[in-house]
Amino acid sequence: MTHITQKELRDASHAVTYARSDRLFVFRKLEPALRADVLRHVSRKVMEGVVRRLSVKELDELLSHYDPGEVTRVIRVLSKRKQSAVVKKMSRHLQQQVESLLKFSSHSAAGMMSVDYVRVDPDSHFSEVFDRVKEHERKTGRVPTVLVVERNVLIGSLRFVDIAIQSERQKIEKFIKKIPTVSYDADSATVITKFEHNPHKQVVVIGEEERILGMIYTDDVIRLMHAQRASDLYDFANVDPEEDPLDPWWKKVMYRWPWLVINLGTGFIAAGVVSYYQDTIQAFVLLAVYMPIVAGMGGNAGTQSLVVTVRGITLRVVELKTGLRLVTQEILAGAANGMIVGVIATAVAVIWNKSPMFGLVLGISMVLNLMIAGFFGSLIPLLMKRLGYDPATSATIFITTATDVFGFMAFLGLASVLL
Repeated sequence: MTHITQKELRDASHAVTYARSDRLFVFRKLEPALRADVLRHVSRKVMEGVVRRLSVKELDELLSHYDPGEVTRVIRVLSKRKQSAVVKKMSRHLQQQVESLLKFSSHSAAGMMSVDYVRVDPDSHFSEVFDRVKEHERKTGRVPTVLVVERNVLIGSLRFVDIAIQSERQKIEKFIKKIPTVSYDADSATVITKFEHNPHKQVVVIGEEERILGMIYTDDVIRLMHAQRASDLYDFANVDPEEDPLDPWWKKVMYRWPWLVINLGTGFIAAGVVSYYQDTIQAFVLLAVYMPIVAGMGGNAGTQSLVVTVRGITLRVVELKTGLRLVTQEILAGAANGMIVGVIATAVAVIWNKSPMFGLVLGISMVLNLMIAGFFGSLIPLLMKRLGYDPATSATIFITTATDVFGFMAFLGLASVLL
């Protein structure tokens, strides 16, 4: 087998990604083994575009380079008819594995798992383990995880180092190690948390009646985390996840204009608050100079609270009915941070503008604004989740509006009273 260098893989992946008009032609010119690696590295949208246009024969050749879990992830994007035709071309052993994996949701633990494992009894000798591992490797080309099972109940697993160095006549019972498990219907966030809290390279997926279904490996979780980070970034910017970096300009317009219009509407609300204090601003023009600072600080603080809250929602450690403590702590954190930046802002205003009273207004406004940001930055995502909306996507605009509106009210309202 020809060794593929990282440079060759990177160049091929770039060529397939950027060849928009003749992407399939460029892909077909690659060596079969390189094609498989390229589809692992390009974006999901590019992968789907290529896979859907390949013939059944081409897909059969391509999928021969993948394990059952990867095969399942690839053929999920096909139509049911084409999916069935591809599965029929597989060996009976692979066909059974893939059909089993296709039954589960792609967003569940079972949808992420692979079936690269073998079972042995706790009273087995290492000679039996060697035979099971060799048989699996001969069939699949991959080294399996060895699970120790007694009467269909998981006892633990064997480390490869022990399998490699122990005598064939040695019994395995003294070398069994605990291995973490996760329910087959657990969502992706639960799977990630399981890996974060357990320093293992694999987790066993358990079905009903404690039945072993498969394995999830570190590589699968890393791939999932990369995909989620990209998705979270799109959500945070209110960008449609279907938008691709290489889409034509008119598609980008179609994806983005609705959120921009909503943002414009909320901007007018903030402008309405400012116009209410128009006479105060005309009397103290200096207020207009510092208004962007007040808005910027509130927006940044609100974003910090939003990110922490969304992470808590994702990891299922907080929800609306139990969120009072989170909201309270965010308000207190906002007050403390407001005092820190408020003292600095007050000092700058006093030194720069020679106005202690104006500095006091600015300082108090900073404290109030960051408390407001903490309140709305934590509460709005919880409300959005309760109402059935994605808190990361829908909360950003409303938090920005709230911090602008109430921040300006605090700053300009104090100014109209004290100056």
